[in-house]
Amino acid sequence: VCVHRVRSCSSIRFIKSKYVCVFDKSALKFSHQQRLFRTSAVSCGQIVQFKLSDIGEGITEVTVKEWYIKEGDSVSQFDSICEVQSDKASVTITSRYDGIIRKLHYSIDDIAFVGKPLVDIEIDASKGVASEEDVVETPPMSHDEHTHQEIKGHKTLATPAVRRLAMENNIKLSEVVGTGKDNRILKEDILNYLAKQTGAILPPSPKAEIIPPLPKSETVPAAPKDKARKIPLPVSRPIVFSGKDKTEPVTGFQKAMVKTMSAALKIPHFGYCDEIDLTQLVQLREELKPLAEIRGVKLSFMPFFIKAASLGLLQYPILNASLDENCQNVTYKASHNIGVAMDTEQGLIVPNVKNVQVCSVFDIASELNRLQSLGSAGQLGTSDLTGGTFTLSNIGTIGGTYAKPVILPPEVAIGALGKIQVLPRFNGKGEVFKAQIMNVSWSADHRIIDGATMARFSNLWKSYLENPASMLLDLK
Repeated sequence: VCVHRVRSCSSIRFIKSKYVCVFDKSALKFSHQQRLFRTSAVSCGQIVQFKLSDIGEGITEVTVKEWYIKEGDSVSQFDSICEVQSDKASVTITSRYDGIIRKLHYSIDDIAFVGKPLVDIEIDASKGVASEEDVVETPPMSHDEHTHQEIKGHKTLATPAVRRLAMENNIKLSEVVGTGKDNRILKEDILNYLAKQTGAILPPSPKAEIIPPLPKSETVPAAPKDKARKIPLPVSRPIVFSGKDKTEPVTGFQKAMVKTMSAALKIPHFGYCDEIDLTQLVQLREELKPLAEIRGVKLSFMPFFIKAASLGLLQYPILNASLDENCQNVTYKASHNIGVAMDTEQGLIVPNVKNVQVCSVFDIASELNRLQSLGSAGQLGTSDLTGGTFTLSNIGTIGGTYAKPVILPPEVAIGALGKIQVLPRFNGKGEVFKAQIMNVSWSADHRIIDGATMARFSNLWKSYLENPASMLLDLK
């Protein structure tokens, strides 16, 4: 009977006769059932090891900051899998396949290496999209799992920022109709969908990337206007004394800062300082601030500083240039990509506003809002953090009057802005008046920039800010 059973089961025909005599009938039945079960599982799908591809900029390792999926979840092509952070930027990794997540190879804050498996995805074997070397052994699959695999959502096209907005509002992208190219889902599509679900009426927005302001009941109470009397509150953090030294690796943006500042020490710096009377600009901003809020944008002083710098760079293009490593050639940059230093939980980052020379003050404010939101969430991309040609650092938002900024290679100039103070000054008639004073500290590459050029640029920048109406003559 045993021999007859072995011959009749093609699935276990490879079993040798010396092993057949050992097993009884029940054991052979069990082995036969197990083999057929695994054969059925393999025919349903195959496991692909989705490897971390090269994300450019010479990056070989990244830190896993957040998983958007978990084991057992169904994913489609272009769905966000995780967010990783290198020493240059944060990048959202998207899926290349439709399938089911079977294994996550890393935990939060683990170091992932380019070219190594990131996740295991079970895909439909009939499509044959995976190469032989990427396929691993398929574990047994239950009937429920097989049914879940066959029910796949349609593919959706959306940027990581849009996907994050949808996730924060518990919106399924498959239920949103995209109005962009190739049915791509835009941020305004998410907002319109959310408005239909909640019955809210969204105000008209001049740009799709601008989030409308919150209702007055949800807005944060306004800070007191008298900033001179505002007392900074100390940051209360729990202090833990372990009694032992702790060693941590230098990673992320901190690692990039080490590399950049080491290169900056090779540049011969020279400094130039001055004070700016912002009394008229403070009044102008107070008038324009409510108008900007209606259009969904928070208007700070920084857009005026950036635009005034761009107008000054048109007159002194040497400050918007770069010097090659051999100090033989100077490249004058056509675009004014002005960087803004930001203090975040991940460390110091310097995203830049692109093409300021063709942007209005409102455009700059809108872009700054976007960069600040992404910077706070650690979502800034490589394009936001690279390509800068000139930098402003507003140290006054934290405190301090003067600073000695360090140039960010390959740039040749940088400015540090102090806090705005109410101080007594004399007008042209010799009368004392209350003035809004801010100090600025410039640093420049003394190999190609002399002190006179830096002083003239600073004076022009200062004249635009002290008489903001004069900027209208040169705005394009």
